Amino acid sequence: MSGFDFNENVMRFGTAVTREILDRLGSPDKKLEIIHIAGTNGKGSTAEFFTSVLVSAGLKTGTFTSPAVYRYGDQFRIDGKELDAVVREKYFSQAVEISKDLNPTPFEVQTAGIIYAFACENCRYAVIECGMGGLTDATNAISRKRLAVITSVFLEHTAYLGGTIKEICAQKAGIIRDCPVIVNAYQCEEARGYFGSVGVTFADGVICKDGGFIYKGKAFTLSAPGELQPYNAATAIEGARLLGIDERHIYDGIKNARPCGRVECMRCGDTDYILDGAHNPAAFVQLRRMLESTAGKKIIIYGCLSDKDSDGNLKMLAGTADGIIAVECKSPRALALKDIEKVCKKYFTETQTAGGVCDALCMADARTVAVCGSFTLLKEAKEWIEKRQ
Repeated sequence: MSGFDFNENVMRFGTAVTREILDRLGSPDKKLEIIHIAGTNGKGSTAEFFTSVLVSAGLKTGTFTSPAVYRYGDQFRIDGKELDAVVREKYFSQAVEISKDLNPTPFEVQTAGIIYAFACENCRYAVIECGMGGLTDATNAISRKRLAVITSVFLEHTAYLGGTIKEICAQKAGIIRDCPVIVNAYQCEEARGYFGSVGVTFADGVICKDGGFIYKGKAFTLSAPGELQPYNAATAIEGARLLGIDERHIYDGIKNARPCGRVECMRCGDTDYILDGAHNPAAFVQLRRMLESTAGKKIIIYGCLSDKDSDGNLKMLAGTADGIIAVECKSPRALALKDIEKVCKKYFTETQTAGGVCDALCMADARTVAVCGSFTLLKEAKEWIEKRQ
């Protein structure tokens, strides 16, 4: 939120402050039909599938996701398009003004402010992605939900959410509140067992095939690359059916959805680029399989934040490329370049370092180049590629 005096690194767990801001704004969440999404992997993609289906059905829909992929504003959209910055800041300014005595964090203001914006802009639906966890996430201040959705769950943010799958599942399940619950079928055994015990609907019955998938006997076309996207899409299909969306709109919405920064493919000259914001080992499954199926020389450009499992991430990618270039993310939370290089050398014989993403892209002479490890790398990479297309 440019122009606002916030410490962007502040985190606070709990819903009380966000709830108070929402109440002071007139409880805008009560005017919306909210789809609330928690999980470890696939939240952003699932939000994109839901949004695309609802827009296809002609239902005005606001979408709030985090973190930003390419621009700050891409987190705040109406009908799939970024909310105008001037309009957005008007609503955020109101949220800031009425909450100064609460000393809110940026995320608390963003959450309350964008829900207020969606209500004022006459959205019917709001698709809201949790920031971290679920139970104590600011987005869980929402008082009424139409659907709770839980995507694939794996170990993550263990310092905050717990050190076991069961503990993390409990945090994610904290978003369940007097509403139907849809759970992604792509779960480890322990997560599936936990959610099965609390009465949910699993999006079971996915059969993957080239160009799409079959879900409960019906074929769907996918424009979103990645072997796990059928599971995310099926979760949205199951939810859309519960909402009573016509099958024609569901089909079109799934086909037209294109999540950004998830094994996103671009081509420039003779080189194929893959941009992937994956940041935990389970999320790297799709990139690993894509690299394994690709012929020719392959180079990985990798950087990550300090709280991520860099060893687990790079172990997942070991053997998939001819070399790797370590870079440091442009973030106060970035893992230091020397530490990234150390882990890269553990799994890749050919390891280099670069001063930034652009330098690394200039160095990467290969048939396929994958930029991965953090969403913070992707904006710079995409801009560099687009200038050369």
